[in-house]
Amino acid sequence: MGQDLPPINVFTPENYKAESQNWDISQSENSFIYAANNKGLLEYNGASWQLYETPNETIMRSVKAFEGKIFTGFYMDFGFWIKNEFGNLNFSSIVKKQKITMLEDEQIWNIIKIDGWMLFKSLQRIYLYNLETKEIKIIEAKNKNRKLSIVDGVIYFQKDEEGLFKIENGTPKLVSNNTLFMKYTIVDIFKKENKLLILTEQNGFYLLDNKRLVKWKIPSENLLKNKKVYSVKQLRNGNFAIGTISHGLIYLNSDGSYNYQINQNTGLSNSTVLSIFEDRSNNIWLGLDNGINCINNTSPFKIYQNKNDFLGTIYTSIIHDGYLYLGTNQGLFYKKNDSETTFKFIENTQGQVWSLEPINNTLFCGHDSGTFIVNKAGVTNIFEEQGTWMFLKINENTILQGCYDGLYILEKENNLWTLKNKIEGFDTSSKNIVHVEKNTFFVNHEYKGVFKVKIDDNFREIINLEKEASINKGLYSSIIKYKNEILYANKAGVYKYIRKKNTFKKDSLYSQLISENGFVSAKLVYNESKNKLWSFSKDHIKYLFPGKFSSTPQIQKISISESIPKAASGYENIIHLKEEQYLLGTSKGFMKVNLNLLEDPLDFKVAINKVNSFVTDEPKESVDLSVESEFAYKNNNLEFFYSVPNFDKINTTTYQYQLVGVNKGWSEPTKSNSILFENISYGDYVFQVRAIIGGKLSVNEALFNFRIARPWYLSTLMITLYILLSLLSFYLVHIASKRYYRKQREVLLEKAKKESELKELESNQQIIKLNNEKLRNDINSKNKELATSTMSMIKKNEFLSTIKNELLSGEEKNVAKVVKIIDKNLNNTDDWKMFQEAFNNADKKFLDKIKAKHSDLTPNDLRLCAYLRLNLSSKEIAPLLNISPRSVEVKRYRLRKKMHLDHNANLTNYILEV
Repeated sequence: MGQDLPPINVFTPENYKAESQNWDISQSENSFIYAANNKGLLEYNGASWQLYETPNETIMRSVKAFEGKIFTGFYMDFGFWIKNEFGNLNFSSIVKKQKITMLEDEQIWNIIKIDGWMLFKSLQRIYLYNLETKEIKIIEAKNKNRKLSIVDGVIYFQKDEEGLFKIENGTPKLVSNNTLFMKYTIVDIFKKENKLLILTEQNGFYLLDNKRLVKWKIPSENLLKNKKVYSVKQLRNGNFAIGTISHGLIYLNSDGSYNYQINQNTGLSNSTVLSIFEDRSNNIWLGLDNGINCINNTSPFKIYQNKNDFLGTIYTSIIHDGYLYLGTNQGLFYKKNDSETTFKFIENTQGQVWSLEPINNTLFCGHDSGTFIVNKAGVTNIFEEQGTWMFLKINENTILQGCYDGLYILEKENNLWTLKNKIEGFDTSSKNIVHVEKNTFFVNHEYKGVFKVKIDDNFREIINLEKEASINKGLYSSIIKYKNEILYANKAGVYKYIRKKNTFKKDSLYSQLISENGFVSAKLVYNESKNKLWSFSKDHIKYLFPGKFSSTPQIQKISISESIPKAASGYENIIHLKEEQYLLGTSKGFMKVNLNLLEDPLDFKVAINKVNSFVTDEPKESVDLSVESEFAYKNNNLEFFYSVPNFDKINTTTYQYQLVGVNKGWSEPTKSNSILFENISYGDYVFQVRAIIGGKLSVNEALFNFRIARPWYLSTLMITLYILLSLLSFYLVHIASKRYYRKQREVLLEKAKKESELKELESNQQIIKLNNEKLRNDINSKNKELATSTMSMIKKNEFLSTIKNELLSGEEKNVAKVVKIIDKNLNNTDDWKMFQEAFNNADKKFLDKIKAKHSDLTPNDLRLCAYLRLNLSSKEIAPLLNISPRSVEVKRYRLRKKMHLDHNANLTNYILEV
């Protein structure tokens, strides 16, 4: 049987914490994986590891999970671990409880369960512990005990230099003392055809039948020679997983034939396999000399990942003439199909290989260096002017090839393909071409769009060129011919060409092949042999195939973890190998998928593993998961950890959560298996989480109910106090309000009183104002009288002066008598008294003021001051004093002297200002 590829999912579980030797592996009822490690007990919940250190930090050698307990054995102690209310494991020592005195440097290497007893094996003893009665029995040994094995309910073990034994009624009984058992160490014992099948450390398999020991002859016997076997596991399907020292895992079929071998070069973290365990999903767990790996042995995917045989990124592949060819970014590789040989490089093909196309039994290779014709292990370059993308057969003797700078024609003459010409009028890179009709083609360019080109009958030049307007250009877009239909795909969907309307229209069925979420490429690949149309996404691939009971095609989705290598975007490729097996090119080689092995994900459950609460910037505290919790308000930061024990890494596990009372709905799917909520307000909450694997929801929603207590300042006591304080405050406010309004009333009354007094005062002032106005009117009237009197005096005196002057100028008869009468009238003091009285009415106390300031003023001086007060000129004053204006000026000068005025001071202004 030829070598098959090892399963794709050879992986180290996430967050592996203890890079050390792993001596034993087991699985609990809740599907957690446990490993006995040099540093302690490892627990894996499907998302993360937890390391539990052993007492005194001793090396742990063995582990067995059973009925909610994890039994472990290590240096000078053995016992079991139980999960506490916080979801953590606590150890209980059987040795201490039973007061067992162990031998010096004794270590427990093996644990098995049978008939209500747990057996713990060291090199010197076998301890039997009754699970119900807690009774302890001890089987002593003079020589070393080897591995305990159970076959049909019988326990077998080997004693050095004594032979093979079994345990009956709690005591050892010799089965065989064949010299082989003295010479070779037994790794494990199985049953085959009613015989004991024994695997030795360095000499392969033997069959024991009634004390007769014979070699089990198998096809892979030579493979086990010169290899030291350390561990072995017979799987549920009857096959054997054999762990070696330095040679990795050897997988044999049930008949002993070789299936595959996997080591550090082909996927393992380490080539020394110390322990092997098969979980409930038939995954194979390997405890290595440094690390832990899990193999999804029943996976429909298998990957080529030989680290010593780097192929590069695969762009295209094909089976031709019995050979499998891989076109990569490193060149062209080949090997005999279905052979055990490795791939070989074809000389002179270094560089990018874009396409492999068989035309008329000739294999054409589109290359970065041009066009090659492939003949088994050799190539011939027939075109090297430009890089070549692809080939399209026009007729038996003509090929259209798309190149970096346009379209070229290859022609066959005398059974030789040669370049005929370049098609003029189109220089756009032609990566994707489909034939529309006759000489018309569609050419897709990711950045420029789709062009419809029509070539002349001689294939020399473009006679018509149109850019297709009904579809948009798109990165990683593609155009192909599927059966009799032309399909164009971009991120928005798949468009079908409607020939009658000469346009593209989006097709709802085909568009289901394109995933907007997780989009990586719109590349479509058609496998004509199996009539499947493939598309590719970040976390799955899809294929469309004819319906079994109707003409409507169906679409199948295959989930693939994002962590599994994919092809370069836009260069996805898949070919049919045989039956339902396909080869997919990836960025790190290739993988195979067997559609017959695809199964819907089994029902699974999600669990909340751990909850931490903490005060900001303080250590985290684990929470009791078994009861509804109440947290102090300051502990209002909560961190939740959850997982699904899914060890099939084909499918990515994602989670959705919601905190009822905070979130309105489920979160977006995320790969993270934890979430932190900070500063949660007080109240009652329910945290919910569910998982999604391969598009399927978990059968349950894990819940955690909790309450955030009110802060101290919102406690019942404080609220009561707040109410009392509020009532007291209302009362005090009421009292204060009454006082305030009473005071306001008093203020208003006082204000009203004052306003009344003010109004009365205003009335009085109004009266005074009216009186003053009357007085002012009287004064004005007196002033007018004074002015009138003054003017009358002035005019009278002027008149009399005029008469006097006339008389003086006339005859002297009776003149002296008239002049005497006139002088008497001019000097009439009555006029002055009348003027003085009128003046005092108009300007009270002026004369008193001026007299007070200048006491040496004569009556004539006062008269002059009164006239100056009236702002009369010297010319106007002269008649009143019956003197000349010049004399008035002299009087003014003398008055200045008496008043001691500065020579620059104005006399009139001074008098007016008094």
